[in-house]
Amino acid sequence: MNFIERFRKLKALFSYEREVSLEDTPLKIRPFRFNQVFVNPEIKQFQQTISPTEFCSVSDDNIEENKLFTYTVFVHKSVTQTNKAILLLHGLNERSWEKYLPWAEELAIKTGRAVILFPIAFHMNRTPESWYDPRMILPYVNRRKEKFACLSNSTFANLALSSRLSENPVRFYISGKESIFNLWQLIREIKNGKHPLFAANTSVNIFAYSIGAFLAQVLLLSNPEGLTSDSRLFMFCGGTLFSRMDGNSRDILDRESFYRLKDYLLNDFLRKGFSILKRKEDFMEKAFKSMLSFGKYRRYRENFFCENQNRIAAITLKKDTVIPTGGVKEAFGKKCAGKIVEEWDFPYEYSHQVPFPVHNRVVPETVQQSFSKLFERAAAFLA
Repeated sequence: MNFIERFRKLKALFSYEREVSLEDTPLKIRPFRFNQVFVNPEIKQFQQTISPTEFCSVSDDNIEENKLFTYTVFVHKSVTQTNKAILLLHGLNERSWEKYLPWAEELAIKTGRAVILFPIAFHMNRTPESWYDPRMILPYVNRRKEKFACLSNSTFANLALSSRLSENPVRFYISGKESIFNLWQLIREIKNGKHPLFAANTSVNIFAYSIGAFLAQVLLLSNPEGLTSDSRLFMFCGGTLFSRMDGNSRDILDRESFYRLKDYLLNDFLRKGFSILKRKEDFMEKAFKSMLSFGKYRRYRENFFCENQNRIAAITLKKDTVIPTGGVKEAFGKKCAGKIVEEWDFPYEYSHQVPFPVHNRVVPETVQQSFSKLFERAAAFLA
């Protein structure tokens, strides 16, 4: 079965509600519930005070889907408990795990590790259904186009995230910080043997794509409780400094939102930081700032990556305009970028958002070859 056929089959089988046994592989997909109990007071206070958006009258702190949700794990059928895991982190403005299902399956088969598909705050199934309902959203898309002259790339697919970040761009930082705290909670539970699938002291490696790579870099740099000291990180189409990203896209952010976010983070946020509790910059904020621009905390960032270069790898794509190779190399610095970063180019039309197309305009065998090559490399690194 080729990649495109496998994609369609996994898409049809995937469920948040029940365990799925994959008949033609040694794997099953198990759902687990995550209850956000490890909450940073700064995050909570900010979410309580920020005004709701026009299309959603509920304040961020009262969006229950973001605090209690289901995530899934690809694991071998014979396994009742394991001590090896891979966290798979997705891209910005993602609503569905569809494109990642073959990725998770391939990693689980080739590494023997359980692969955890964990959603970023206010992404995937961590939002109300209405945020991505075309009928509900379309009127707000039209209003947004009337509000901003020459607005480009505004669609119902990016309306929710674009509106939220346009109205208050600090949400990007707060949601990222919340995601780090969620991962902190999850990894702590896994390492402490409190997760039903994982034994104490489980090895947790990371496969991260796009903004998920940015999140993973901040996680490794901040390293809460030393939980990621031994984690290996493999990045695909990710790893750049924020200043070099281009998220102005119909399926990521509209033009107004992305440039407002970029202006805020690279100016006000870098100068003043963020503290609703009037405290000094914490270790997580420092890690986040170091990934925003080339000069901010450059020595701290580059020293860390050089010291840990043996457990970090990045594959970029030549035609990727969202996450350019140059920005990824800048993030790691001249000393070690050559050892961490490789630029590839696939022999078909692809994009950052769709590196492995499933439409009929590409030869399936060609996509399969590129897919297999990438995940053989990733699996060898993360096993």
